[in-house]
Amino acid sequence: MNKYFKTSDAKNFAFYKVPKALFEEKYKSVSTDAKMLYGLLLDRMYLSVKNGWIDKQGRVYQYFTIKSAQEKLHFGHEKICKLFSELETSDLILRKKQGQGKPSIIYLKQF
Repeated sequence: MNKYFKTSDAKNFAFYKVPKALFEEKYKSVSTDAKMLYGLLLDRMYLSVKNGWIDKQGRVYQYFTIKSAQEKLHFGHEKICKLFSELETSDLILRKKQGQGKPSIIYLKQF
């Protein structure tokens, strides 16, 4: 027997938000998977602020490793790398490499 959602059930769930703007003409070439990754990154912004990860220019940054993205989205290494590159090419993120063994700093750009 299927259980249907009731009004009282709505408060029991947390959601990832993917901005509607990413589904407009400007971002039509961005894959749905890349849009989902952007939604995950957007969700993590509150952690960055909480951790004080703000640069000298007042920009919030975050760390989200390829491995973490693989665990969340259940894709392989190559696919995740492609999605990050897609977000960079679409001007939705900026990644700064820190050096060997350290995760890249990720700046989320406004859409």
